[in-house]
Amino acid sequence: MRRLMLLRHAKSDWSAPGTRDQDRPLSARGREAAPKMGSYMARHGLVPDLVIASPATRVTETLALMLPAFAKQPKTMPDARIYETDAEELLKVITEAPRSAHNLLLAGHNPSISDLASLLMASGDVDARQRLIEKFPTAALAVIDFPLDDWSKIHPKSGRLDRFVLPKALDSETA
Repeated sequence: MRRLMLLRHAKSDWSAPGTRDQDRPLSARGREAAPKMGSYMARHGLVPDLVIASPATRVTETLALMLPAFAKQPKTMPDARIYETDAEELLKVITEAPRSAHNLLLAGHNPSISDLASLLMASGDVDARQRLIEKFPTAALAVIDFPLDDWSKIHPKSGRLDRFVLPKALDSETA
């Protein structure tokens, strides 16, 4: 089995006019949401073997605030193809992931993250799938499982949505 975790970066800061899109940092809200999502992932055993991430500042900062929640730090690989791309290119990145990584976290941007999740989901909770299709907020996490033994075999409509976690839901979580 392969587990793909799709993470949209936390909320970015738009307050500095003239900042290049790729260089935008996280907002205060983003800096609050990212560690909460990291803690949730660690508590629920959603620990990646490998993180492939956009090199954008807001993604780098999101991961810097999330990853300390894990007892064992996953290997992180920046990949410029994840910035300003489409679902098909993200799928290519995933199919090239090493076979040794059973749990892969892809950290990037919308609309490509949302489009990729929609492209890959064949089953899972109907309500969660619909919420994901309607909106994939910042710092949200989709977990999709595949009954395959190699990332190169991943293809459209081959996954089952295990869960779709929104940062605002973590504010009320007690477990």
